[in-house]
Amino acid sequence: MTTDLGRRQCLLRAAALGAAGWCGTALVHAGGQLEEPLADSVRSALSAAIASEAPPVPEFADMNRRLAYLRWLGATSDRLKKRKPDFQTRIEFLQTVWYESKRAGLDTTMVLGLIQVESAFRKFAISRVGARGYMQIMPFWSRLIGDGDPGKLFHMQTNIRFGCVILRHYLDRERGDTFLALGRYNGSRGRAEYPNAVYAAARNWVHPDA
Repeated sequence: MTTDLGRRQCLLRAAALGAAGWCGTALVHAGGQLEEPLADSVRSALSAAIASEAPPVPEFADMNRRLAYLRWLGATSDRLKKRKPDFQTRIEFLQTVWYESKRAGLDTTMVLGLIQVESAFRKFAISRVGARGYMQIMPFWSRLIGDGDPGKLFHMQTNIRFGCVILRHYLDRERGDTFLALGRYNGSRGRAEYPNAVYAAARNWVHPDA
């Protein structure tokens, strides 16, 4: 969900069709998470997940897992170089995506695909409905489970943490059904365009150590 809606729609369509660079007249509608009532227990759990001050530093039980992470980091950094030329920014971004996706029990490859579709890896992307940042978080989430300051959604770790926690919440609601959870994330539950776009984009980030 970006400021240039037509460009994002083209990206969605191209990803769904597997045809990079395609842009026709039949455009996919850009959506956003819908505000829904939350049970107090769910709100408390989500708030606790957001509030943790744990830094995005991966920890590993043994050297083999650390080496696997470093292989993933190096290969994925090379793929992302054109979109994020600055080395330090790129590494910090990927480290955060890895940490937050693993923390939430999500597939890192799918999270990267979602970010590609949502914001094209742009930190300050804003949609026409007000969704913000890499994972295009709707501001109402700051009020529901954050500290009420939507400006913090442009902070890299905050944005990616919100996105991963929200996607985990939707996966739990849909009993692990990724297709329905992705649709809910986009506000288009049950429609194929958005999940298919994320699946197609995720293929760009497949790695055996992800």
